[in-house]
Amino acid sequence: MAQLQLLLSLARASDAINAAMTPAPTLETERLILRPYGREDFANIFELWSDPRTVRLMGMKPMTEEDAWGKFQRSVGAWHVNGFGMWVAEEKGTGRFLGELGFIAAKRALEPSIHDYPEVGWSFMAEVHGRGYASEALAAVLKWGEEHIGKRRYAAIIAPENGPSLKLARKFGFVEFARTTYKDHPTIILFRD
Repeated sequence: MAQLQLLLSLARASDAINAAMTPAPTLETERLILRPYGREDFANIFELWSDPRTVRLMGMKPMTEEDAWGKFQRSVGAWHVNGFGMWVAEEKGTGRFLGELGFIAAKRALEPSIHDYPEVGWSFMAEVHGRGYASEALAAVLKWGEEHIGKRRYAAIIAPENGPSLKLARKFGFVEFARTTYKDHPTIILFRD
């Protein structure tokens, strides 16, 4: 009897691990495909995060190849650890890389803490800003989140000078909760209920 209980317990644990290791689903919108990362995406991720135009509104410096590689690996692995994560956003008709967005469980050293809430983040190539891609993609990602993570509170952190991202966040119901400092940079914490 004890062996049977042990086997049942191990089977349940195995099912839980396999469920958590589900890869990112592919989502489609009118103009976009949001898909899991592949190794071939690293060059685009490095281009995105090493571009001063991308990071200037985030209070960051352009990433080195080493830093971008670490971020890339964390993004890929997040799905296996958390059951949610980031997607690559590409143009449906051309396959062109546009950016990335999704959910983060970053355990940021931030006060007030947002550890209890999935964080939503997005970043798109500078040359495609203003075309509505981020809005279209964020609508699909938030819908997926509500269906799979649950209708709950979501967090976002945005630099005060990043007007376009603040406008986008507010469009989707995020409201300012607090102003703080993160890694020596002013930061706004927003929540969406």
